This record gives sequence, C-alpha cells and structure tokens, in this order.
Amino acid sequence: MAVELSDEARKQALASLKRYCTEELDSGLTAMQATMLLDFILKEIAPSAFNAGVAAAQVYLRDRVADVEGACYEPEFVYWPKGAFVRRK
Repeated sequence: MAVELSDEARKQALASLKRYCTEELDSGLTAMQATMLLDFILKEIAPSAFNAGVAAAQVYLRDRVADVEGACYEPEFVYWPKGAFVRRK
C-alpha cells in the first residue's frame, strides 16, 4: 500500500521541508526540489514508518482480542443471591 498524503497535508509537508532546509541546513529548496524530496521520502522511507504503525496496531488489537472475555464478560443469573432458597407454601 503506497503512502499518500491529502492535498492539504502534501502542501504543508512541502512547506515544512522547505523551512527545515532553510533553517536547519542553511540551504533553501526550490518548489521542484522540495517536491522531489517529498516524493522520495514517501516512496523510500514512509513505508517503514507505516509498517511499524501497522505492526503496533496488530499487537494492540491482538492484546485486546485476547482479553475480550475479561473486558466484555457479564456474569449471568445474578439477580438472586447465591444460596437463596425457593419459598414453598
């Protein structure tokens, strides 16, 4: 599954990349350079982060499913106290 950004997220990511390069690397990026760098990151690096997120979600869900009985169990037939007797006439 390819990592894709919405148009708004892509716009913000490009602005962030350009700012980072200007402020941290003392080297500005043109719009084309920022676009090419973002595309590279999305193709080459982002899948690793995506896969790590999927693996973490699997562990989380596996743990929740393993304890589904503990989390969702509701005792049955608790209206009458234990040891209550049936009154007969």
